[in-house]
Amino acid sequence: MNTLHQIAVCETEEKKSRFLATLVPYDQFADTLANLRKAHPKANHHVTAYRYLNAEDQLIEHGKDDGEPSGTSGMPCLKVLQGRDLINVAVIVTRYFGGTKLGTGGLVRAYSGAVQAVCDAAKIIPYVPQATARLFARFADAGTMEQACATPDMTVLDRQFDTLGTLIHISGPKDTVLELAARFPLLTNDDNT
Repeated sequence: MNTLHQIAVCETEEKKSRFLATLVPYDQFADTLANLRKAHPKANHHVTAYRYLNAEDQLIEHGKDDGEPSGTSGMPCLKVLQGRDLINVAVIVTRYFGGTKLGTGGLVRAYSGAVQAVCDAAKIIPYVPQATARLFARFADAGTMEQACATPDMTVLDRQFDTLGTLIHISGPKDTVLELAARFPLLTNDDNT
């Protein structure tokens, strides 16, 4: 699976209709859609599609035609995201009608072409599942724990000290986080005695 590094925008044209495709990380989807609706109040349609993993790692995906004939825009956009094996992304295609009707086949080609173009322009990166964990080390092992967490792909979210040692809250690649959590588990009440 792949995902998006940063927002990408691309414009295409089909028989004088303009298609402005915006590819965004899914967590920026709602705000970006609201901003595009404000920035383009005269646009005829804001077609959307998205694919993301929810908290239970279930794939959620959807395409919305936004007034275009059913199945001519949202689903073709979604199929491009599926074909590119993109996850945790959304695409918004803003259409300005150019005066010539495209027909159902023309709409499918125009919308899927707009999404293909923005995907080509985007910086796509491999998807790495992320996780967070709280780790604990007694003071004698705190340096080893800190060193294990000091990699470019790990982020220390919080660090606390108590009378027994160091507690840190980390986020990063799920496999690495799980390995570190097994290596530096939190204390239980039994460990305090």
